[in-house]
Amino acid sequence: MSKVAILAFSGGMDSTSLLLKLLREGYQVYTIGFNYGQKHIIELTRAQMNIDYLAIQGYQVYNQTVDLSSLMSTFSGALTSTESIPKGHYEENQMKATVVPNRNAIFSSIIYGYALSMSKKLNTDVIISLGVHSGDHAIYPDCRPEFYRILNEAFALGNWDSDNVTLDLPYIDGDKTTILLDAIESCKVLGLEFDTIFANTNTSYEPDETGRSSGRTGSDIERILAFNAIGRKDPVEYQSNWDDVLSHALSVEAEYMDKIYREKLTELQYQVTRNSATERAFTGIYDKHFVVGNYYCVCCNHLLFSSQHKYNSGCGWPAFHNEDADAKIVRIADTSYGMVRIEVKCSKCDAHLGHVFEDGPKEFGGERYCINSAALIFGED
Repeated sequence: MSKVAILAFSGGMDSTSLLLKLLREGYQVYTIGFNYGQKHIIELTRAQMNIDYLAIQGYQVYNQTVDLSSLMSTFSGALTSTESIPKGHYEENQMKATVVPNRNAIFSSIIYGYALSMSKKLNTDVIISLGVHSGDHAIYPDCRPEFYRILNEAFALGNWDSDNVTLDLPYIDGDKTTILLDAIESCKVLGLEFDTIFANTNTSYEPDETGRSSGRTGSDIERILAFNAIGRKDPVEYQSNWDDVLSHALSVEAEYMDKIYREKLTELQYQVTRNSATERAFTGIYDKHFVVGNYYCVCCNHLLFSSQHKYNSGCGWPAFHNEDADAKIVRIADTSYGMVRIEVKCSKCDAHLGHVFEDGPKEFGGERYCINSAALIFGED
């Protein structure tokens, strides 16, 4: 008997990526989709399109749809009522309107019962695999790991033979970008066309009558930014061209993040990191700072430097001869103020850090990262 997995399969990018992962890992997969009266019910049609595509490629997946529309279409929320779908950034407060009350608890209860039944029928252990991830936690409380931990404990207490069923949340600590990268790897291993599969998905809460994504809802914005982050054009069809939907998503992200930075940072930190200002020499808190630990980006907490890289250059700003191996600091030609310099920026959030020069310690490669203290936050070991 092959390994068996039960998958909640919406037809979106998360569950589709997870389906590919399970196939890559050698599971026989049984999928369940839910018609709960959602406005974007086109997702179930897209799910079946990928089931059919996989069958042609030699991967059999057993798919079925559970109809809950008579009950859940009466629930509040923008996805199942006449309430308008909110526009904007996916982490903004108005996106809470897309929460369907108790949706994941209802789905999980049905899936758990199905998993117990399949375990008994096939006489084997079964995993329940869900594509929830940490990027959803702010808006969707029923995507949080603690929710599933407690829910799983309740299911186990309320059923016989629950030791035959295991809850699997492989993406819980990831985000849309890491999920797409995993899907790319799965497609390589399985010999599948990534663009074909993801053209057959739906993420938008507001597709038109032909199934084209609007590119304006929070779920659209999150997806567009994820594809841009991995350097690919989203193969799904939008109501506008890719350049337009990407430009809109980037502008929404920039506007949202600017609000976050203005709330989080001091005025100096904001001007340095977001407007490429420079703090006055010998005034930064980390200039003469030599405590063992690590230096992170003040905006996004991305690891940039270790104290092992720091040295006393006497230049008036914190100096480092190397960056952390995973920092991937971005270098950009800077011709401002009549000079030719190399600006360095955080690879994760595009924060201005400072400049890099070629007058550093020769024994460490000869470079000097001249970094603003205001761009850094220190964590002691």
